[in-house]
Amino acid sequence: MGSRIPLMPNTNQNNLLELSLSEQNHQHFKIFKPYGFLSQFVPETRKKKKVLGELFPFPDKIMAIGRLDHDSEGLLLLTTDGMKSFQVRDKGIEKEYYVQVDGEITQDAISQLQKGVNISVNGTIYLTLPCKAFRLESEPNLPARGRNIRGSSHGPTSWISITICEGKNRQIRKMTAAVGFATLRLVRVRIGDIYIDSMIAGEVVPLANFDDALNCS
Repeated sequence: MGSRIPLMPNTNQNNLLELSLSEQNHQHFKIFKPYGFLSQFVPETRKKKKVLGELFPFPDKIMAIGRLDHDSEGLLLLTTDGMKSFQVRDKGIEKEYYVQVDGEITQDAISQLQKGVNISVNGTIYLTLPCKAFRLESEPNLPARGRNIRGSSHGPTSWISITICEGKNRQIRKMTAAVGFATLRLVRVRIGDIYIDSMIAGEVVPLANFDDALNCS
């Protein structure tokens, strides 16, 4: 009998193997971004703004998935996998925010938020997609913010939950302003099925099963 030629994996099998090994090497984290931090890892030239790289010795090629602006707080997902970043930024992924607004928000204002409101995006008028919005019965249990919000002597405030599947620049703040209520504090508490839970500001938690973030309703 002639010698048997060893079977070699085909190109597709090689690609799958490389993809599997690459996935195993990637790292993912969730972080409670504190007030006053930029959603980046290297400080900008001539600007003394705090950055995420000050909070934890993150691996090379780490990136934030989306962003929270300087004044916003809460859940931010980080990854070394650019494909995961693309998936989470897809419009199918819900992002929930707890929002403290100036004044006692009305049901009419909440109904407007649910249906969509006109905001300015890059100088043009944009109608936001329908979203979930409701008033919270009590103030949520959140870490104290790094900077005090105005006192009660300036009038009442109220808290609402807003869940969107898009992410225009400063969208939540623009939405509440469009219905007559300025945002005083903005905290993201959920992305997909990943929650902020009882994290404190600045805390970093590794994520073993990052695909949980993709399980949205």
